[in-house]
Amino acid sequence: MLTRRTFLRSVAATSALAGLAATGCGDSPASIVTTRAGRVRGSVTAGVHAFKGVPYAAPLHGVDRYLPSRPVEPWSGVRDALVLGPTAPQPVAAPPMDFFAPPIPGADYLNLNIWTPEPGSAGLPVMVWIHGGGFDTGSNGLYDGSAFARDGVVLVAINYRLGAEGFLFLDDGVANVGLLDQISALEWVRDNIAAFGGDPGNVTISGQSSGAMAVGSLLAMPRARGLFRRAIMQSGAGNICYSADTAREIGQRLVTKLGVAPTREAVASAGTERVLSATAAVMSDLARQPDPQRWGGEPGCRVNMWRSTLDGSTLPERTIDAVGPDVDVLIGHNGEEGRLSLVPFRSLDSVSESELITAMRLYRLPVDRALPVYRAAYPGANPGALLAILQADWFYTIPGLRLADARATARAATYMYEFTWRSPQFDGQLGSCHFLEVPFVFDQLRDRRMHWITGPNPPQQLADLVHGTWVQFVTGGRVDWPRYEPPRRTTMRLDLQPTVVDDPSPVRGLWDGIDLY
Repeated sequence: MLTRRTFLRSVAATSALAGLAATGCGDSPASIVTTRAGRVRGSVTAGVHAFKGVPYAAPLHGVDRYLPSRPVEPWSGVRDALVLGPTAPQPVAAPPMDFFAPPIPGADYLNLNIWTPEPGSAGLPVMVWIHGGGFDTGSNGLYDGSAFARDGVVLVAINYRLGAEGFLFLDDGVANVGLLDQISALEWVRDNIAAFGGDPGNVTISGQSSGAMAVGSLLAMPRARGLFRRAIMQSGAGNICYSADTAREIGQRLVTKLGVAPTREAVASAGTERVLSATAAVMSDLARQPDPQRWGGEPGCRVNMWRSTLDGSTLPERTIDAVGPDVDVLIGHNGEEGRLSLVPFRSLDSVSESELITAMRLYRLPVDRALPVYRAAYPGANPGALLAILQADWFYTIPGLRLADARATARAATYMYEFTWRSPQFDGQLGSCHFLEVPFVFDQLRDRRMHWITGPNPPQQLADLVHGTWVQFVTGGRVDWPRYEPPRRTTMRLDLQPTVVDDPSPVRGLWDGIDLY
């Protein structure tokens, strides 16, 4: 049976879809580039050179799966980079969504894909994409960077460790291994991307959902400084993270389920399948104790068991307290994010008033004041529609606004967007839901895998606008609307008729003083 949680896992895990690279039916049959570890052979189609499954760190075995990565091992000869590489261990998607997410086995899952128009010394801007999936699912396989390469950007999409392998905290001096993987990938980009035509001094990190949360964390990590000059956060602001105490509790719950000692060696010896099974059992326990300030599980939301940890070393402070003045930021959200967790189950209309009030209380909103304000701001919305908006405000909209507010005095620019085009799927009820902007960002509308969320005929003119905006920002750090500054809080609404508006959230003031971290 396809439950809400398995659907959400499956949607996120579509990015693990395996597929063959282009076979060289375009300009030439192959493209060979020399990296510091050895030569790689990619494919060329219509002027775009693609390299897939390129390792940026050593293969992972045994306890190494739970420890910071080691440098990639050099190879002799030419290594084929024609197909997607292995994916990080993660739960298997449930039918019928398993079609979209077949796993790719192998120990070399610290790998990346590259699309470039011009290997060599072209000095093109670089965009590094960090996939979403709740820190426990997903891969780089869903995303096609051909359109970015076509438009003069070198696109790099990375895999990184997920779940316990990436985010287990045992208070043993090791933390945020998945984030450290991302830094290792950025170091690989710094050292190698010039050979693919990219400028290592003009790198933008970008991501969606948990990928955007990771981008926010990278802004606060000392080891990441100097590895990028811009950041794009789509539906995430680095606000989803654990205190060391909560992360320690999560780790203890896992080892208790496994029946092993609280060491990385013991967890590794249990094996991947047992760890995934124990993780599912812990998530089931946490779902009976909903707590949005820690692991979620409130009405309309699944448990997010794995998150980055404020450990005081790798991640010493919150994103909102640490964003430096020298990084340009493009940040935003979608108009109806929360509908993705309700509409596919035909449950938007079955959410009760009691569930809506429960969610408000768990978010620590004053219900007597907040409920009338939400109803007035969204007249005619039933409890399910209001819950979808409330959930989006908690996870994405309000944290993004706060981060943008905190950057008001920074030298570097901050730009805010809201994606408001509504999908026709599910009789039009899916709306401008979570993830919907991604096919437009990648100008990937002809990809049938995306049609489950866009419908079969999404508007190309909107993709031209959105994709073009991302290319403009990655290239020079600017967009075609004013920077975000209080009190105006200028925001671009991305739709068929794009509109610049000031301070568009009608409920922002309700959240003042509420801790979102």
